[in-house]
Amino acid sequence: MLNLNVKNETSRLRAVVLGTAKSNGPTPTIEEAYDPKSLEHIKAGTYPVEADMVKEMEAVAAVFEKYDVTVFRPKIIEDYNQIFSRDIGFVIDDKFVEANILPDREQEFEAIEHVWSQVPKEQRIKLPEHCHIEGGDVMLYNDYIFIGTYRGADYSDYIIARTNMEAVEAMKALFPHKKIKSFNLRKSNTNPRENALHLDCCFQPVGKNKAILHKNGFLEEEEYEWLFNFFGKENVFEIDKEEMYNMNSNIFSISENVVISEKNFTRLNTWLRSQGITVEEVSYSEIAKQEGLLRCSTMPLIRD
Repeated sequence: MLNLNVKNETSRLRAVVLGTAKSNGPTPTIEEAYDPKSLEHIKAGTYPVEADMVKEMEAVAAVFEKYDVTVFRPKIIEDYNQIFSRDIGFVIDDKFVEANILPDREQEFEAIEHVWSQVPKEQRIKLPEHCHIEGGDVMLYNDYIFIGTYRGADYSDYIIARTNMEAVEAMKALFPHKKIKSFNLRKSNTNPRENALHLDCCFQPVGKNKAILHKNGFLEEEEYEWLFNFFGKENVFEIDKEEMYNMNSNIFSISENVVISEKNFTRLNTWLRSQGITVEEVSYSEIAKQEGLLRCSTMPLIRD
């Protein structure tokens, strides 16, 4: 059995699910695009090819091996995108929550049955169908659970609105001992520079008490201000619109002192090092074309 334990984003990682780019399938059609960034690359003919993405993910697997992290991979489904394991589930404390994702993606969860089955039944949680939530919108910070959502009445018009307020309320009932704060995110089906697909597209804690933040990702200025003040000006690294578009907030922490980051995130990586954090640089720019990066393709199961 797996002894699940995840309380935050930065404690020492022991076990993780890393997605796979193998048998990723053909380039989606314009109609099949789930997000504006994929759409942009489908239209431009620059959508990533499988071999490049496999290579990028294997580089991450090698970093995990270096730090002695147990890595689980999904069972490969022919011609199916299984890169973003963060979307399909998440662990809070010792509970494994199956995410309610887009119906087209349900097979992705079935492909990690070998992980799910190692979790005691009483620790497996499946939310009611009307509660939409994806792991990219769930950010843990010890006593806090931060959840990205979209509160607009036009929620159903946005394929990129992935977590609703019903799910936020369900999470409050499931984790009454946690302080749960939701954040209304900016959504656009067509402009990737104006779209925070998930909370981790515009915010992520890093190190001991620091955070990466992008102001424009939040629809309510006071919610952004709350987060900014919660961490404190001296602990916040603010990213601009272009850095948000390139997914600078979507790095992944192996511990408080070690992160995996994209090698082109020069400004961010320099700042991380100035904070005493070791940066393991990988190339992930092809996977980034699908509006997801390192946090999106990892699902932590056990941290210290």
